[in-house]
Parts: sequence; C-alpha cells; structure tokens
Amino acid sequence: MHMPPTASTFAPPVMEARRWLEGVAFPRDQPLINVSQAAPVDPPPEPLLRAMADTVLHDPTAHLYGPVLGLPALREELAAQWTRAYGGTIMPEHVAITQGCNQAFCAAISATAGPGDEVILPTPWYFNHKMWLDMAGVRAVPLATADDLLPNPDRTADLVTGRTRAIVLVTPNNPGGVEYPAETLAAFRDLARSRGLKLILDETYRDFHGGGGAPHALFQDAGWQEVLIHLYSFSKSYRLTGHRVGALVAGRSMLAEVEKFLDTVGICAPQVGQRAALWGMRHLGDWLSEQRREILERRAAVAEGIARLPGWRLLGCGAYFAYVEHPSGLPSDQLAPDLVRRAGVLLLPGTMFMPSGDERARRQLRIAFANIDADGIDALIRRLAALDLTRALT
Repeated sequence: MHMPPTASTFAPPVMEARRWLEGVAFPRDQPLINVSQAAPVDPPPEPLLRAMADTVLHDPTAHLYGPVLGLPALREELAAQWTRAYGGTIMPEHVAITQGCNQAFCAAISATAGPGDEVILPTPWYFNHKMWLDMAGVRAVPLATADDLLPNPDRTADLVTGRTRAIVLVTPNNPGGVEYPAETLAAFRDLARSRGLKLILDETYRDFHGGGGAPHALFQDAGWQEVLIHLYSFSKSYRLTGHRVGALVAGRSMLAEVEKFLDTVGICAPQVGQRAALWGMRHLGDWLSEQRREILERRAAVAEGIARLPGWRLLGCGAYFAYVEHPSGLPSDQLAPDLVRRAGVLLLPGTMFMPSGDERARRQLRIAFANIDADGIDALIRRLAALDLTRALT
C-alpha cells in the first residue's frame, strides 16, 4: 500500500516533548523551567507593536496578497544591509521573503533536489531539516562531527556521490550552538563549487553571533550566486515567530525556481509580518544589539554553570543553545522525560537530533537558554546539580 510522504518521517519533536508535561504538577516553589524550544516567548518591543498596529489600521495593502517573492522595500533593505555587513554585491533581485526560515529551507530543497537525490547534513542536525528531506523523498546523508561539533570538509568530500545535490550548514548551529569559522565555510564553498553542488547556509541566529564583524566572506566571492543559498529568520531577532517571516538569498536563476514553490504553497509571506520586519531593520538596530549582549551573557552563564556539574561535558554553546553530554546511566530519550518529573526541567534529548541508532545521542541533551534569565540559569544548574546523574534514575 502506498504511504503518503508525511508517513516517511517522525512526529514533531517539540510537540512530543510538550506531551511529557501532561499530568505533571509542578510545586509552587519549583515551577517548570522550559529550555526545550528556541523561540522568543516575549512579544515584540512596544515601538514595533505600535508600528504593526498602525499598519493594520492604516495600510489597506497589508491585508491583500503581495508579490510572491516579498515586499519590494523589505527585499531592498535586506540586500542593502547584507551588502554592508558581508561585503560583496547583493541585489534586491537576489532576495526572496518567505513564511519563516523553515519555508526558506523547504523552498531551497525543492528548487535543488528531488526524490532519490541526496543532501549532506552534519550531525547533530536540526530535526525540521531532516523531516522535510524525508517528506521530499531526498536522502539525508549524515555527516558525523567531532567532539567540537564542527563539520570537516575533507570528510564531507568522501560522502559526495553522483546523487548529491547540496550540503546544508547551520551557523550558529542548531542544536549544537557552535559557530563555524570563516575558513571552514570557505572550504565548504570550495567543495560545493568543485562538485557542482549548492551550499545551503542557514544563519537563522546570525544576529547572536559571538564574534565582531562579518562571520564569513562568502558574499565577497564574485560568483557566490552559482553556489550559495543563504537562509535567514526575522523571528528570533524581532520576536516575530507568530508572524512567519524569513528570507532566502540566492542567484536569479535559483529564485525563479523558488518563486514557483512559494506561489504554490503560500502565495506570499504574511504582509503585516513583512512590514514589521522592515520597520525592525530600519529602527531597532540598537535594541537588537542589546538583545545580542543579553544572549551572550546568558551563553557565558550557561557554560560556566555546566562546568560546575560533576560528570557533565559542554560540547557546544552559542546563540540560543548549549549542547551537552550527561553522566547518567539512562539514555537521553529516557532521561529527558524523567527530568520533567524529578527536576521540573524540560529539555530535548540528543536522540531527536541524530540518526536512529547513533550511540552518541544517548549521552547528549540540548538546552535552549534564550528564554531564561540569569536567575533562571542559576536555578537550572542548581536543579541539575541536586540530582545524582552518575547513577541511573528510576
């Protein structure tokens, strides 16, 4: 019997984790610490809310279909800001606005690969990337990373076959948090070009990068349009998760294919969200810098806290994430739901980010710390420290 494409992949991991909360009562003095999802829970800043309200009340075009590839003014603004930030030449016609970065990824794959093709994904991988490849009939080829979670271009070259169509990189990484060095990204660009592949670079969390200046020089390559597909999300930067606004930057020929996908599945990205993203890019630079500073402080606090936990090991930390190795005798897919009941902590097991059967995943957990402040981080570390995870929990 023929199975639908959705039957080829697993259930949404975040929704699965939320079900672990069912029937669990949390004491008043130990409320739930939710470090399972990397999405802002606060609304946009008040000036942006006011701008959005003005759009809803006074811009009739915000309630209509718009251009498939996005609001022209937003495409122009992103092209101008990316050109200044990265160098090189990025034109508005290189930019498509999408319904979130997940849709940007789906569009990139749909314009690059088909059933029976292969796409290389470093592990641990972002589970929604794996899910879409499954549903598209594209084989996800896992690229194991070392203890530093950095992918190796030379090892990747050995995985390329006649069916390979693209290499996908996420930096700062989800779930690992690591930031890929510029020279690593350049090496992957060179590999992709030499083998006739696309390099799909997801920089959803670029605004929370720990380094100063441009994180890479890929756009300074005069022929970047031939190989690079760049993905971005406004959701994390401006707290617009519910308004679904992302972006894809690529060559004109690629955008012609992307436009077919976007017109079929969404027609256009949400109009109010696009205008909110444009206002944010034009007016919230200082506010975004302050948000970045806060995230970097939380990153440092999490790293310092994990270092105090006996038997724990920090594998990667950056953007919204810490990826850790735990000392428990329980595998992570059993430990994670047990932590809800024992410690009031909701996080995700490494098994949600790795191929089935990968033994490393049994020791790994992802902590998404963007929504907990310094006091919340301290409470998280204290709760984990109070458990003796050197023995299996029962």
